[in-house]
Amino acid sequence: MILEEINQVILNITSSPLFLVIKFIFLSVSLFFIIMIVFILITTTWLKRLVIWDLKEFMTFRHYGLPRLEKKWAKIKERLEVGTEAEAKLAIIEAEDIFDDILKRESFLGQTFDERLNKLNTDILSNLEEVREVHKVRSNIIHDPSYRLDIKEAERVLDVYEDALVELEAL
Repeated sequence: MILEEINQVILNITSSPLFLVIKFIFLSVSLFFIIMIVFILITTTWLKRLVIWDLKEFMTFRHYGLPRLEKKWAKIKERLEVGTEAEAKLAIIEAEDIFDDILKRESFLGQTFDERLNKLNTDILSNLEEVREVHKVRSNIIHDPSYRLDIKEAERVLDVYEDALVELEAL
């Protein structure tokens, strides 16, 4: 009895003009949201990261941002080849910034570089103690304007960072 009444109400609603208007409104709103979702997926990098970058990494067996990082590292090496102390200091600062970005990307969390460095161990990074030593050189460069840096020392510092980046498979 009740089911028959419900069935009659549903059949009567579908034939009314008000139902067609409501149906048109809901279809329009649904279409609007579908278009917005497609637009947002196209304009943001989320879809690129999810599909395209992963596919490119899989096909080339290399991290997606590796060519860009290699170009930055080449510029750092070029700074060192200039042979001036200022360029060598800048190269060391940039090298540690790159290393810090890699640590952040690899989810070594912390507020400072020192905190992220303390999350590492020698199983992850075999030259961890050398990295800590060269971090002191970078700190001296930043905090002491009269700090003198030899070009040979700068080359050693960059070699340590380069070895660490290679071991973390960033270069």
